[in-house]
Amino acid sequence: MSCVVELKDVSFWAQGRRRVRDFSFPFEEGKTTALIGPSGSGKSTVLKLAAGLVSPDNGEVMFRGRDIARMGRQENILFRRETAVVFQDSALWENQSLFQILELPLRMHFPAMSKADREKRIESVVTEVGYKKDLGIRPAGLSMGEQKLVAFARALMCRPGLLYLDEWTESLDHSAAQRLIDMVQKLKDKGVSIILVTHDIQIIRDLADIVVMILGGQVFLRLTKEQIDGDEDLGRYVERGMAT
Repeated sequence: MSCVVELKDVSFWAQGRRRVRDFSFPFEEGKTTALIGPSGSGKSTVLKLAAGLVSPDNGEVMFRGRDIARMGRQENILFRRETAVVFQDSALWENQSLFQILELPLRMHFPAMSKADREKRIESVVTEVGYKKDLGIRPAGLSMGEQKLVAFARALMCRPGLLYLDEWTESLDHSAAQRLIDMVQKLKDKGVSIILVTHDIQIIRDLADIVVMILGGQVFLRLTKEQIDGDEDLGRYVERGMAT
């Protein structure tokens, strides 16, 4: 088994409470791993740790064998170029236009790319995700669902090999959500590694190769898609374990 990211005995404290406790898990290269559990179980914190967005108080987070915390500047830039996150709240910069938000990853990671090529890439990706409004406006002019589409487009801008998704279909109508699910399936088929957080059992059944149930900031259960699909009782148990 080849790991793209591995958490080793990771603990993380926030607001005086240990959110993640002695968490160890290898995320397999080219697989889609779903993190599930009730609200407050620590799954979104685990996602942020795996993405290098927060640093553990104890333990190590490894990206292809390298401790993220010990990476040099250039190594970290390469890590950021190869990975992308879609946040639960979209996390779009309020003081920039949508075009500026989408252009920034290209300007940062591909400084030699021409303006015409940046515009072409942005147009291609926003068309793919189904966003149709003006890119000159700011996020405040969008619905929550539209913000999710733009956030997803930003995540795809540099063609990441590892994608982190935190409740990325929330606030979308069925049609828009299905479009993004279909896009994730295409990325999965291309060998992109995906770590996602969801409360949607259908997304688990459609996309996940591996399911990790988290309770109290620890790994409670690890299952494969075959185990869930092959055991009706187990499928119901997983669905109850995702309840909020």
